[in-house]
Amino acid sequence: MSGSATVFSQAYFHGTRADLQPGDQIVVGFASNFLTPNPLSWVYFSSTLDAAIWGAELAAGTKPARIYVVEPTGPIFDDPNVTDKKFPGNPTLSFRSREPLRVIAEVTKWEGHSSDQVKEMKEGLARLAVDGNQPILD
Repeated sequence: MSGSATVFSQAYFHGTRADLQPGDQIVVGFASNFLTPNPLSWVYFSSTLDAAIWGAELAAGTKPARIYVVEPTGPIFDDPNVTDKKFPGNPTLSFRSREPLRVIAEVTKWEGHSSDQVKEMKEGLARLAVDGNQPILD
């Protein structure tokens, strides 16, 4: 076999507004992309591009929404925020880890949700916060 190729048994994505480079690490201890102001003790990621797009679009801040291909550096677990609450069996392929995610590359071509869909999702998250329901189980 000539040349070089990278083989992935599973692709993982992380959506955010952070400007990262290959080799950077996404670590615990930062506020959530969503409405939780407290630092999180997990980093969240998905094997579906759609879930990562939601993460990027819902992220706080004014920087451009970005999606990265990431590699977990430690054990991973199903994300109970979606698997236990909304989607038994983890069809969204959403995960979390206490160990850093290493940025492999940025996904530069992706199509986001409509502005109405994003607005509706943000309003739903805001209602949860007002009602005292934290959108993130950390």
